[in-house]
Amino acid sequence: MTKFENAGVEILKDETLSKNWYHLRNVTFNYTGSNGTTTTLKREVYDRGNGATILLYDPRRDSVVLVRQLRIPAYLNGHSGWLLETPAGLLDGDQPAEAIKREVMEETGYLVTDVKPLFHAFMSPGAVTETVHFFAAVIDVTVRAEDGGGAAHEDEDIEVLEIPLDEAMTMIGTGEICDGKTIMLLQWAMLNRAELG
Repeated sequence: MTKFENAGVEILKDETLSKNWYHLRNVTFNYTGSNGTTTTLKREVYDRGNGATILLYDPRRDSVVLVRQLRIPAYLNGHSGWLLETPAGLLDGDQPAEAIKREVMEETGYLVTDVKPLFHAFMSPGAVTETVHFFAAVIDVTVRAEDGGGAAHEDEDIEVLEIPLDEAMTMIGTGEICDGKTIMLLQWAMLNRAELG
């Protein structure tokens, strides 16, 4: 038993600050720390729902399919805003595997039926409740069911790109790929290339 197993949390107040696109909350809570002292703390918590992302890999060409789209938070932080990413989206009430199949079709036009669950992770647990489910799927990049490009009703404007896996890894070092979930999946692919093929 570690000293942290005695730590505890008691929620005192959970206020909604904004419920526009997602839900921003101000949570006041008592935290009893590992030393037994209780402190009252406040934290803003952003609740956008849980999500899923996927590595689309073509073993014959040793390439991955990524998407590029504008991300305003990245733009506001000094980036061009155009991020290269693995396809991803919110679950919207679906099971993770079904949600990622839907997102792949909307964003890339590829029909995936067999998705391999890998792991799930909190991406920014200091402020965001979201957990992301990670998947991989083998595809043939020459066979697409639709054009992709995103869902028109969500005002998505998505470019679909095929990139050799080794080149994608190099792009992490140059900063051309700087999205966390994408880096995680590309590194997983490098460690599991034989299994994917």
